[in-house]
Amino acid sequence: MSAMEIIYSDKRIVVAVKPAGILSTDQPGGMPELLRRELGTDCIRTVHRLDAQVSGLMVFAKSAKAASLLSEQIRDGRFRKQYLAVVHGDPPVSGTLVDLLGRDKIRRLTYVSHVPGPDVRDARLRYRVLSRCEGFSLVSICLVTGRTHQIRVQFASRGWPLAGDRKYGVGGEELPIALWSYRLEFVHPEREEPMEFRLAPPHDEPWTWFRNHFE
Repeated sequence: MSAMEIIYSDKRIVVAVKPAGILSTDQPGGMPELLRRELGTDCIRTVHRLDAQVSGLMVFAKSAKAASLLSEQIRDGRFRKQYLAVVHGDPPVSGTLVDLLGRDKIRRLTYVSHVPGPDVRDARLRYRVLSRCEGFSLVSICLVTGRTHQIRVQFASRGWPLAGDRKYGVGGEELPIALWSYRLEFVHPEREEPMEFRLAPPHDEPWTWFRNHFE
């Protein structure tokens, strides 16, 4: 595999681009293993996740203490993640999506539930439409909760599936899933300074349909 795309690195954290098809968790071939090899360090810890098929910015901790402090920020809402997605259809210009989401562990699918249950959890996100193009919309998304496949399921359940999403979306699309981790905001676990990172999506379809927005 080619070298990791490192955006920022110091003795406590590393911000890198997770490619599609790579696990974000510490499993063989996952991002921690690849970063340890790339950086020549023994400790890389995952503090937040991206679906295997999804790409974009992630921050990893280089010590147990840094991982603990970043995880605490995630729990109390100080760690902010912003995504970009291309969805089918024309959602209202902005909104908050609120659902109960369940998880079918056998089929490995997330679904909207209309009744509470032991494996059903609240899911909430805020979005804003940035641009529209021939039946598709470019949206900015801020997650309030972090459920498995949350963005994909919440939009698909309303008739706005993500372009390229073969699990929850339109079949037969020869596109990568159009979901990109665009922006991270958190407090540095050692220096206690605000940190912010942004990275535009790659110059590939369907992102190029909205290239004027990124120029």
